[in-house]
Amino acid sequence: MRLSGLKVKTVERIVVHVPFTPRCQVWNQREVWQWGISEIIRVTTNVRGLVGFGETLLHYTWGRVSEEAVQRVIGGNPVEFLGDDRLGAGLQMALYDVVGKALEVPVYRLLNLPKVRDWCPISWWNIDMSPEAFAEEAKEAVAYGYTSYKIKARPWWDIYAQVEAISRVTPPNFKLDLDWNQMLLTAGNAGPVLSQLDRYGRVAIYESPIFQRDVEGNRHLRSLTTRPIALHFGEPPFPTVARRGVCDGFVVSGGIASILRQAALADAFEMPFWLQMVGTGLTTALSLHLGAVLKRAVWPAVNCLNNYADDLLKRAIEIVGGYARVPEGSGLGVELDEEALMRYRMRPPYAIPRPRLLLQVVWPQGFAVWYRDMQQCWDDFLAGNQPVQERGVRMETFADDGSKEWADLFQRLQQGPIRTKEEAHSA
Repeated sequence: MRLSGLKVKTVERIVVHVPFTPRCQVWNQREVWQWGISEIIRVTTNVRGLVGFGETLLHYTWGRVSEEAVQRVIGGNPVEFLGDDRLGAGLQMALYDVVGKALEVPVYRLLNLPKVRDWCPISWWNIDMSPEAFAEEAKEAVAYGYTSYKIKARPWWDIYAQVEAISRVTPPNFKLDLDWNQMLLTAGNAGPVLSQLDRYGRVAIYESPIFQRDVEGNRHLRSLTTRPIALHFGEPPFPTVARRGVCDGFVVSGGIASILRQAALADAFEMPFWLQMVGTGLTTALSLHLGAVLKRAVWPAVNCLNNYADDLLKRAIEIVGGYARVPEGSGLGVELDEEALMRYRMRPPYAIPRPRLLLQVVWPQGFAVWYRDMQQCWDDFLAGNQPVQERGVRMETFADDGSKEWADLFQRLQQGPIRTKEEAHSA
């Protein structure tokens, strides 16, 4: 069809609460309990039946959709807004979807790059869990066709026990990408840990083991390990990374224009990356369109799709042997399940109260530390106040049981973490 007369007629926001799978719900509630809240954008046009959809994960996104952005596109030609990251995640995605449908081409054809693959590598993902829970997730990942698993490595869990538990229940080609979010702190801490983990055949990539700003520390780690080290693109600045050899590849995320810029720089220096675009089926579909044309997107993408009990699609994205098929239909190439939108629709305010949980980290040496919530725990470990990545350490979680003992301990923890000698297993 001719695009010159195409106009955006309306922009509708539909906020839904998509449930996690039961096991993910247990562990996600400590830290990412609001990741199930998604804003679906429906863009209608002056052409009858021509509608585009997009998604913004409201509590984990590179950019929310503002009311100003909505008003800016209404009455305009959607073609004029392609590549404008100021629109926010869901609105930008919906406009690409509607233009692709208008032209009867898949979104990847709108990116002005040659297609390099029909299937894109994709990873299972989970927040930190016990070794036993990770093993159950890994078995499910294999059953769904995944061969890669990105896990959150944390100093309050025994990473060696986690890797061993996963290894026992997965085939040899099943790989693990380990993400510390900088919690090993220094190269002195990280070096022995990575050297030990190099001995496990399942381990494939280390993400942000120490502070990304530590140029010399990251360079040193590269000399100690046989596995590639990935950093989030942008810290340190790309010129520093390129000149100093700070890492082997990147985590790339953001709006479409930003992703294309990052990918172009990575390609110029022949550095691999994975796309990190978190959401349900719509977001995963957009990630696949980008992966179809980005030459260095050869590491498994992280979309977290497996965390959700519903992908919001009428037909699931096909995954075979660790790769997801790039949709070939027009626009995003997937069909939204609008009945699911009505089933999960939320009313404002679009937020879920933080679950009241006490956390206890227990070391086998005979001591434990209590925390009022996950943020207090993060702050304490990032400050270097606790042992880093020791064997046998575990985290226990205690929900508010209404008891005076729980309430008293919670109140005491407002002043800071509490260290105890005993290996307590109840509040």
